[in-house]
Order: sequence, then structure tokens, then C-alpha cells
Amino acid sequence: MSSEPNPAGPRGPVLRRLAPLVALLALVVAVYATGWHRELSLETLIQHSEAIDAFIAGHCVAAVLVFVALYVLGVVLAVPASGALLAVVGGFLFGTLVGGFAAMVGSTAGATIVFLVARSTFGDHLLRRAGPLTARFAAGFRADAFCYVLFMRLVPVPAWFTNIIAAVVNVRLRTFVAATALGRTPGSLALALLGAGLDSVIAAQAASYRACLAAGGLDCPIDFDPASVITPTLVAALLALGLLALAPVLARRALARRRAAAPERS
Repeated sequence: MSSEPNPAGPRGPVLRRLAPLVALLALVVAVYATGWHRELSLETLIQHSEAIDAFIAGHCVAAVLVFVALYVLGVVLAVPASGALLAVVGGFLFGTLVGGFAAMVGSTAGATIVFLVARSTFGDHLLRRAGPLTARFAAGFRADAFCYVLFMRLVPVPAWFTNIIAAVVNVRLRTFVAATALGRTPGSLALALLGAGLDSVIAAQAASYRACLAAGGLDCPIDFDPASVITPTLVAALLALGLLALAPVLARRALARRRAAAPERS
């Protein structure tokens, strides 16, 4: 019998590891190629406001679940500004508490999917090939993973960067999910609160938009920019919370240095 190795053998695990990433990238390309990402906009909300209101009135729970699913898609597909926009829309449609909670759940679920895809694709495979400096960084990150991920969720760090870093250094799944959920809660509630107070603004935009269409306009603009609700005060508050999340790490390391220096002084 021939004992020659099967050249295709080692490719099997590699292909299985890359399959989720390839599927995700293919989905992203398809969505952007078809222009579906443009549907996550304030224009879509205003264009279909009557149908959306009717659906919410008759199927409130289903409407919240659909909103969460759309939020997950926006995060997974990395649609620009979708997080802030959908959190504001959630507050407008469902109120501060329900809208903010739904935005947090969608944000956490979407981030977890990207994290799992990245970890299955890279994870230990990169760490095994990394140098000692990278290995020490990964070990230090994992030791205080909850605080680090919480900090990165609170400050203006791109979500995809946090997801990939946590996946590459092999953060535990439950730690990642807990820190992400907690870190997303303040911003989600703040944006939902702002969205809940925009009834008159969005209603005025809807009336102006419909009047433009009735007059035969072909390019009827929406003047309100959801990104404008992210004020310097909100960013400063989230930065302060982020620094507070690092306080336990800094205190523990200062205490460790003090204990290490104590024998030298004695």
C-alpha cells in the first residue's frame, strides 16, 4: 500500500477555518454591490413611516426583533454610521428604554458574530506564529480583558478594531460579550434618548419630504443628520466612563509594582 501523504489533506482544516470569513466577505460584497446598505438611512424611515408605524402598532414585539436583526446586519456588514443612526431610530420608534436596550442587544450580537468569525479564522493561529513581544501583549490583554474591552467600547474606537483585537488575543467569549454589552449600554441609551425627543424634528422632515414629492421633486433631501446628535459632551462623557473602566487595571498594576519594590527597600 502507498503511504504517500495526501497533498490536499492539510488544506481541509485551513479551508474550514477560512470558510466563515469568506462567507462574511462575500455577503459584504453582495450587500454593497446591490446598494442595500443605503437602505439603512433616515430617508428610508421617512419614506415608509406610515407602514412602519402600522406594523409597530400591530406587532410590537416582532418590530423590536426586526429592529435588532437590522442592527446586527449593520454591525456585521460594517455599514458606515449605522450604529449611531439605528440607536437614534430605535429611540424614536420604541422610546428610550426599549429602543436603547434593543440597540445594545443588536450591537452586542453583531460584534459577537464578527468576533467569533475572526477568532475562528485567526485566533491561536496568529499567536503561535507571533514573537515573544506579541505573546506578552496578548497575555497582558487577556489578564484584564474585561476592562480593556469595556474601555474600547466606551471610547470612540472603531467597533471592528475592538472585535478583531479581542479575537486575535483569544479573549474568552463570555468576557467579550459581557464587556461589550456593558460598554454599549451608555451610548445606546443616550442616543435612544435623543431619538425619543426627535418626534417633532423627524415629523417636520417627513412633511417637507412628502410636500417635495407632491410638487414633482425628483431629489427631495432630508436635512437632518443623525450624526449631529453625537455631541462633544456625549463623547466626553463616554471617554470619562472609558477611563473609569481602566481604573482597576491601573490600580492593580500600581499595587503590584509597589509590592515588588518593597523587598528592595527592606
